[in-house]
Amino acid sequence: MKLLPTALPGVIIVEPAVFGDDRGWFYESFNEARFLAGLAELGLPATRRFVQDNHSCSKAGVLRGLHYQLPPHAQGKLVRVVRGAAWDVAVDIRAGSPRFGQWVGVEISEANRRQLWIPEGFAHGFVALQDDTHFLYKTTDVYAKDCERAIRWDDPGLAIAWPLPAGVTVPLVAPKDAAAPPLSRADLPPG
Repeated sequence: MKLLPTALPGVIIVEPAVFGDDRGWFYESFNEARFLAGLAELGLPATRRFVQDNHSCSKAGVLRGLHYQLPPHAQGKLVRVVRGAAWDVAVDIRAGSPRFGQWVGVEISEANRRQLWIPEGFAHGFVALQDDTHFLYKTTDVYAKDCERAIRWDDPGLAIAWPLPAGVTVPLVAPKDAAAPPLSRADLPPG
């Protein structure tokens, strides 16, 4: 497993070591000791333990996000795609951060087997680039409806350049995501 920094400190690309032969392939999708050691090598803090796994399936052009949870149920997420492809985004929403409001996007897919670590203090979203995209993620806290928040996916202040699959001109979003406020009016975690 190799951990690669992104333009947003703390948000990390995780590339597995894949072992293949004429029978197919194998890779370790998660190893806590190796993951924590890799974070430490990058000078990053250890994560809380993962306590929940989630799985969604989306057709091409579905956009989910930008989601986060407030304390006491703030979540770090380790995300991956096991079928299809998605463009995954993390937005720094930490009050007082020198990178507040900045975002990074990474394609994660069945083909590249990459994962993305998004720590607490970041909003998260993705757009499915293919039909039948299966998105899996581990979280460091459970889902808590009272702590759930969102930022509008097309906030002009963020100016996220969402790529869309061929034939899709406007992403399909849930009503609650379409009604989310921009970052400037969002209920953010305390600094």
